[in-house]
Amino acid sequence: MDKNEIKNFEPDELYQLSKDEILQGLDVDPQTGLSTSESQARQKIYGKNELEAEQSVPLWQKILAQFKDVMVITLIVAALISGILGELVDAMLIIAIVIINALLGVYQEGKAEKAIDSLQKMAAPEARLLRNGQQTMVAASEIVPGDIIVLEAGDIVPADIRLLESSNLQAEEASLTGESVPVDKDANFTSEEELGIGDRSNMLFSSTAVTYGRGTGVAVETASRTEVGKIADRLRGIEQEDTPLQKNLNDMGKILAFICIVVCIIVFVVGIFQGGDILSLFMTAVSLAVAAIPEGLPAIVTIVLALGMNRMAKKNAIVKKLLAVETLGSVDTICSDKTGTLTQNEMTVTRIYTAGDLYEVDGIGYEPKGEISLFKDQEESPINISEEFSLKRLIQIAALCNDAELTQKDDQWSILGDPTEGALLTLSAKANLPHHDLIAEYPRLGDLPFDSERKMMSVFHEIDDEFLSLTKGAPDIVLEKCTHVLIDDQIRELTEKDREQILEANSAFAKSALRVLAFAYKVHPDDNFDLPEQDMIFVGLTGIIDPARPEAKDAIAVCHAAGIRAVMITGDYKDTAVAIAKNLNLLQPGDSVLTGSELEQMSDEELIEACEHVAVYARVSPEHKVRIVSALKANNHITSMTGDGVNDAPALKQADIGVAMGITGTEVAKNSSEMILTDDNFATIVAAVKEGRIIY
Repeated sequence: MDKNEIKNFEPDELYQLSKDEILQGLDVDPQTGLSTSESQARQKIYGKNELEAEQSVPLWQKILAQFKDVMVITLIVAALISGILGELVDAMLIIAIVIINALLGVYQEGKAEKAIDSLQKMAAPEARLLRNGQQTMVAASEIVPGDIIVLEAGDIVPADIRLLESSNLQAEEASLTGESVPVDKDANFTSEEELGIGDRSNMLFSSTAVTYGRGTGVAVETASRTEVGKIADRLRGIEQEDTPLQKNLNDMGKILAFICIVVCIIVFVVGIFQGGDILSLFMTAVSLAVAAIPEGLPAIVTIVLALGMNRMAKKNAIVKKLLAVETLGSVDTICSDKTGTLTQNEMTVTRIYTAGDLYEVDGIGYEPKGEISLFKDQEESPINISEEFSLKRLIQIAALCNDAELTQKDDQWSILGDPTEGALLTLSAKANLPHHDLIAEYPRLGDLPFDSERKMMSVFHEIDDEFLSLTKGAPDIVLEKCTHVLIDDQIRELTEKDREQILEANSAFAKSALRVLAFAYKVHPDDNFDLPEQDMIFVGLTGIIDPARPEAKDAIAVCHAAGIRAVMITGDYKDTAVAIAKNLNLLQPGDSVLTGSELEQMSDEELIEACEHVAVYARVSPEHKVRIVSALKANNHITSMTGDGVNDAPALKQADIGVAMGITGTEVAKNSSEMILTDDNFATIVAAVKEGRIIY
C-alpha cells in the first residue's frame, strides 16, 4: 500500500480498534514517524490542519438583506409615494427609520460571524512530533494524519489523537464536554461499546489541554474532521431563523399590503362608476393607502425593545440582538447546561466519614466559609476540631497530599490546579488548618504522584516527630491496602465488619452522586519511607460535589409557576445529573431522564415524541444538544439554550435564543449567542424572561 493511501476510519473505530490496527491503517512506524516527503504528500491530500475560515458576506449583501422584509418593502413604497405626492418630510422620516433598522441588523450580523474565528484562536500554535525519526517542533497547521505526536502537561492538543503511550495522563476537555474536571487518559484502554466523547479514554481531542502527565499518540483526524472541526461545520450549517416578532411583523406587513391594495381598488372602481376623474381617484386611493401604513411602528418597536434591553442589562443580562428582547418573552422552554449555570462550578466537600462518625460540611464553593458538624441521630452538633483526632488527621492528609493552590483576588476565591484537590484545600481552611500553615510546619520530604494504575497519590512528611507517608485515592484501592484503622486517637486492626461499614459509607456517598476519596497513612521507622502504600492505617472518606446554586432552586420554582419548562442538558454522568436535578426540584412527576447513548439509538421522530417528557439529558455530545433543541422546536416550543463551552455553540445558535455565560463562557459560546449573563447565574435568565414577557 502506498504510504499516502491510508484508511479512512469511522469515528467509533478510532477508540474501538487496537493501537496496531490504527497504526497499520495509517501506515506509520511509531518509532520513526513520517518522513518529510510523506508528510508533504499527505498534506496535498488532506490539506493544512486548520479550520476553514468563515466566508464573510460582503457588506452590500448584508445591507440588501435588510430590505427583504415585507414590512420594510411596504414602508419604502409608502416613502416613494409620499415623495411623489410632495410630502417630503414624511418620506424622509420613513426612509430614516428604514435605514436605522438596516444598520442595526448589519451590525448584529457582524457580531454573529465571529464564532468560527474564536474557534480558530483555540488551536495549538505548535506541536512536538516525530519527523524522520527525530523529535522536532512544527507548526500545528502542518500536522497530517499519521504524525506521531509527543505531549506533556501544559500542551494544547493539536489534532484528534489516538494514544499509543501514556503516563499519569490527564486532559481538561471542558471545551467539548462542558465538564471542567480533568479526565484520566489511558493508551491501553479499548471498548467495543459506543462511547461519548468524555468516555473515550484512549483519545485526545484537538483544542483540549493536557493538565498532567505525558503521552505519545498518532494523529487520526485533522482540520474540519476533528471533533472541534465538526462543531465549526455545524455552526456554519445552522440558518438563523426569524424571531416570533419578525414573523408577526412580516404577517402584519402582508395583511396591511393586501388591505391597502384592496382599498385602493375599491375606491378607484367606485369612483369610476360615479363618474369621477381618473387621476384624482388614483391620487385619493394612493393617499388612503399611505395613510393606512403605520410608518411609525418600526420606530416604536425599536424604542420599546431598546428600553427592555436597558432594563435587562441592569439585571446582568446583556442582550446582543434587539429582537431577542421580545423572543425572551415568548420562551416556554429553558434548556440549561449543568456545570456553572445550575451549579457553582466549584467542587465542594459536603460530607466526611471517619470510623463510624459522619460529618456535614457547610458552605459552598472555594470560599473557606462554613462549619463542620457531627451528624448523629438525624441532628447536627458543632465540634471542636482539636478534640476530633481522626477528623484532624484526615484533614491534614487532605491538605498535605495535595498539589493545588487556593488563591484570593478581589474577594474572589479560585483554584490553581485540580478542582477536586481545591475542594480539599477549602475544607482544611474551614477547619482552621490552612494548607500554607501545614506545609510550612511539615515540609514535604518526597512524594509518589498520582498514577492511573495505582489510583493513589502519596506524600512523605515528618509530623510530631513521626515519619509518615500520607495517601489519598480511590476508596476500594486504598481500603485494600489497609490493615489497620484509626478510631479517635487509637489504632487497631481493621476487621471485616470495619470494611463493610466503610464500603457502606462509600456506597451511600456514591448514591448521592458524591465523588468519594479515601485517606490513609503509614508510620515509618525512618525517613526511607519503605513500601509506603502497603499495610496502611485507614482514616476516612470525603464526599465531594459541584453543588447546586442556591438561587437556582427558587428560579426553577418561578419557571414552573410561570408555565416554563426547565430542562438540564449536561455532559456529566446520569447519577450526578439526577442528584442535582432532584436537589433543584427540576424533576417533576412524570418526567424522565435520557442519556446520550439512549438518544443515539433514537430517530428524530422518536426524539420529538420523547422530548415532551424528558427533564434531564445526561452524557450528551454537542451533536445531541443540537438534536434536542431541534426536537423541542419541532414541537413548537420557543426554546432558550444556555451554555459556556465550545460544545454548546451549535445548540446556542440553533435555539430561538442562545444564552452564554459571561464569566466562564468561551468566546465561541458568546459569539454564538443572543444574550450574555454577566453573573453566570440561571436565576438571571428567569429574570430576563420576566422582563421579556413585560415587553411581549
